[in-house]
Amino acid sequence: MELASLTYTAAGATAHVDLLSSPPAGYRPLVRSARLGNGRELFDRAVDSILHWGMQTGSGMRVDGASGERVAVGDTVRLAIPFGPFRVFAPAEVVYLIEEPRRGGFAYGTLPGHPEQGEEAFLVTLDSDDAVTVSVRAFSRPANWFWWLGAPILRITQEIYTRRYLRALA
Repeated sequence: MELASLTYTAAGATAHVDLLSSPPAGYRPLVRSARLGNGRELFDRAVDSILHWGMQTGSGMRVDGASGERVAVGDTVRLAIPFGPFRVFAPAEVVYLIEEPRRGGFAYGTLPGHPEQGEEAFLVTLDSDDAVTVSVRAFSRPANWFWWLGAPILRITQEIYTRRYLRALA
């Protein structure tokens, strides 16, 4: 899958099982998960939250430009990310949606103007023992020379927001 406006060519790669061991060339992978609890009701609530931008808004971000309240493939948004006293704006496009009986979520990819190039997926699973797990899967690299200068800060910021995403559903 390749969407013309994305700033990278590996659209959909966050869905690959081997993301950690084989990320797209030149990108740093990230996979973090947390167990939320048990049961179909919890799973349904968590998926509903994710598909209504709950992980982003629950982490302190503002989501501007979604076509509706619910995530849809092709939505282009501008994430307003608090960064100290400033806000960093990060344009992104929804590249896939998962709505399965035991898995739900979506992924977005970066657009021009985003500090990074890459993709981030937000998923909830219900395993055979009814355990509910939320995961963030991503691969990224700084978007340009300016952001490469701050690469360590970008990595730290990504880790902080990944933890916030996971807590947003807890």
